Parts: sequence; C-alpha cells; structure tokens
Amino acid sequence: QVQLVESGGGLVQPGGSLRLSCAAPGIMFNLYNMAWYRQAPGKQRELVATINRYGSTNYTDSVKGRFTISRDNAKNTAYLQMDSLKPEDTAVYYCNAAHRYTYWGQGTQVTVSS
Repeated sequence: QVQLVESGGGLVQPGGSLRLSCAAPGIMFNLYNMAWYRQAPGKQRELVATINRYGSTNYTDSVKGRFTISRDNAKNTAYLQMDSLKPEDTAVYYCNAAHRYTYWGQGTQVTVSS
C-alpha cells in the first residue's frame, strides 16, 4: 500500500511563508502527475496546484503569484512553496499522485493567523 507523506505545515502569521513537502516512496515518481489540494473547515476539497511529469504547472487563481509547486524526481518528492500567506489559506493540505493509480497523503495542517 503506497502512502504519500506530507510535512511542513504549521502556524504562520499573515504574510509569512511555509514550504510543504510530499514524499512518495515506492512509486515510479517520474511518471506521476503531482498535485496539492486543500480543505478548509466546512468546505469542499479544492485543487490548489498541479505539476505534470514534464514539469508543467497550473494554479488556482487565488494562489497565483504566491504559491509555487515543484518536484525533485531524484528524491521522489514534490513541494509547495507558499509565500504571502493569508488567513483564507488556512486548511488541511493534501498531496496527490496520479498516473495509472491515484494516491493520497494524510494531510498537513496549515494555519495562517496573527
């Protein structure tokens, strides 16, 4: 059973930064499209950013210019650099890997508050 492992969440003040990591052991990582989702209390899970196997990226409008998704195929790891964080970015962030199969992580809490 493949399990993605997220890390890097925490409490940060508005305007601050966090870097999330998603380790993906046991899969042919270079073949997978990677994505970050988030779910705030009382809301549906939403897609935040994607990076395909070729390195092309896409972002939801609310994070464009503030968040950067990247991947390191040698380390089987994807990242989400989050800058200029806002209180509305508060959510549990989930990593997703999709190719022939789809895998999820357990989620990491990000709280933006003063």
